[in-house]
Amino acid sequence: MTLMPGMIDEAAALLAAADADAAPIGQLTLRYRGMGVADAYAIQQVNLARRLGDGRSVAGHKIGLTSKPMQTLLGVDEPDFGYILDDMVVPNGSAVARARLCAPRVEPEVAFLLRKPLRGPGVTVDDVRTATEAVAVALEIVDSRIADWRLTLCDTVADNASCGAVVIGDWVAYTDDIDLSAARASLCLNGTEVDSGLGSAVLGDPAAAVAWLANALAPFGTEILAGQFVMSGSFTAAAFVHAGDTASGAISGLGAVSLTFT
Repeated sequence: MTLMPGMIDEAAALLAAADADAAPIGQLTLRYRGMGVADAYAIQQVNLARRLGDGRSVAGHKIGLTSKPMQTLLGVDEPDFGYILDDMVVPNGSAVARARLCAPRVEPEVAFLLRKPLRGPGVTVDDVRTATEAVAVALEIVDSRIADWRLTLCDTVADNASCGAVVIGDWVAYTDDIDLSAARASLCLNGTEVDSGLGSAVLGDPAAAVAWLANALAPFGTEILAGQFVMSGSFTAAAFVHAGDTASGAISGLGAVSLTFT
């Protein structure tokens, strides 16, 4: 790491305040020159520890930057990850206050629910299939506490991979006849489809993204626990949402979910 411990704590406090006040801040990488990816994950971990200390619990994990266009945009060649706490999971069909968020966007994904833990290194797609109890269509509300979405990889990693909240549909048993790489996702705003995509956009297969996460967590001494879920990455581009919008996502074979922003 290149930042001093006091800088790590200071950056984490800035992000925590931005989240609490829905008031985005400038790029951390401009404020802290030389900030690297290890620093960014250290900042993320400080805020995770703070939230756990406040009584929250880890419900799941998210994987970001799984598509080649997003990786190219930020100049990286692998995804990133963040955590999902219990209070970040909202019911299907519920209303979310737009004013509580900074600059929200939505994207459709497959969520994986584990029946067995996954701990890297060396986790394979077959290991993911064996460990997964069920899958579900989900919408992630991605939200950046960095102003105007002007960010680098380090900025989004520090900001919990730009995760805001998630809504998850009904769980479907993960059987051999479910081909997630060929599944089609549709993203709609106010009843109109704004984008669509296939599961193959997520590292070729969403299960491959879950395997990547289990291996990426290993250096942190962390595993994906049984009973936790993984948001595996978006099938489409992320669409901005505003007060009054209803967003919905559907994935073939898995159903649909929706949210309204008030």
